[in-house]
Amino acid sequence: MTTDAAPSADDRSAAYWQAAAATFDDAPDHGLRDPVVRAAWAARLRGWLPTPPAALLDLGCGTGSLSLLAAEAGHRVLGVDHAPAMIERARAKLAGHGARFLTGDAARPPVGEERFAAVVVRHVLWALPDPRAALRRWRGLLAPGGRLVLVEGRWGESDPTGIAATELRAHLREVDCGLRVRVEDLSGDPLLWGREVSDERYALIAGLPGDA
Repeated sequence: MTTDAAPSADDRSAAYWQAAAATFDDAPDHGLRDPVVRAAWAARLRGWLPTPPAALLDLGCGTGSLSLLAAEAGHRVLGVDHAPAMIERARAKLAGHGARFLTGDAARPPVGEERFAAVVVRHVLWALPDPRAALRRWRGLLAPGGRLVLVEGRWGESDPTGIAATELRAHLREVDCGLRVRVEDLSGDPLLWGREVSDERYALIAGLPGDA
């Protein structure tokens, strides 16, 4: 007699995000349905991304809201998410923009030998079991002069979740001390979130030599 094995942590995570896809865009910073919130993210992306057109990889892309802003700015976008329902919505959202989407693990993107001018990852790294391994892979996906754009934070007060900027900097030093790193505080910009926030939210941009 055999019994079914308990689902792995990866399986549980995939199932969670698969179920969450239907309501994912309800959060102001996910769906970017409010024109003010959308404009705030579009402005930030312009400052973080290379001059278009450039090849951009959006890892953990969700329903494709940031992918859409990048495509509208003229970038060539490839999005990856491990939830097929998220990918389905992203493809619908970017129909007509020439963007591509793949179902796969953001920590191990199924992109073969492709290299990118920018790898964008929002609110993903904190949840991965081995952040340094993921950062090492992502750094290897950059074309000469490319950059990582990592949007992360520490959310909540009594029991915070996430990854602090100091911790992320330490991970990057272990991966490649040659990366040029800058951090932008995002907590003080309520337009990005549709409300005032008091926890730590930031963008870390890490560029290779030659990055403009």
